[in-house]
Amino acid sequence: MPKHVGIVGVSAEGAALCYRTLCVEGAELFGRHGHPEVTLHTYSLADYMRHIDAGDWPAVGELLLSSVAHLQKSGAELLICPDNTVHQAIDLVRDRSPLPWLHIAEEVAAVAAGRGFRRVLVLGTRYLMESPVYPAKLGPRGIRHETPGPEDRARINALTLDELVNGRFTDATRAYFSGIIADGRHRGCDSVALACTEFPLLIGEADSVLPILDSTRILARAPLRAAMP
Repeated sequence: MPKHVGIVGVSAEGAALCYRTLCVEGAELFGRHGHPEVTLHTYSLADYMRHIDAGDWPAVGELLLSSVAHLQKSGAELLICPDNTVHQAIDLVRDRSPLPWLHIAEEVAAVAAGRGFRRVLVLGTRYLMESPVYPAKLGPRGIRHETPGPEDRARINALTLDELVNGRFTDATRAYFSGIIADGRHRGCDSVALACTEFPLLIGEADSVLPILDSTRILARAPLRAAMP
């Protein structure tokens, strides 16, 4: 039987897209209507943001481990978290987890390397873009990364937390993100990592002048491979 996948949710839109992708694409491996057993647990996003805004990443890690405890009781055998930002805390507590994690930045870096990308524009929350989460996984593969400047990082962060996590996807915000990606191409980037799990709901291939690394769907596909009997 395929492995039981535990999803540690943080924000609703990204977690829902990840869950849906895992279930829909599972049928390609497990047959009609087939997918691994899945359990999702999440605390309120407000609980996470209180610690994130304070820069208290160990506290974020403890919240994640508390979710893991719930998932372990449900029978989960491996874990994913469809939230790029909190991977800064996952990196702190991964060794203490009773269950193995599939790491979103590791999965994106593997796909980037497989597609031959050498310079990735990383877009996410300000906390993610200013963290070591992606550089630590891209660098060892010889892949350079870029992020937007400080003002754009702040605006992307505000749009993410004020609109996208609340399910608001407007043409104006889409056009702004498309401009950010175009600027990345001018700076020499050969791809863009949508390193916030809500971003693929806003930006598709038609909206980007760069090839897209969709972190949400990449992560969702990883346990399908790992879950094969």
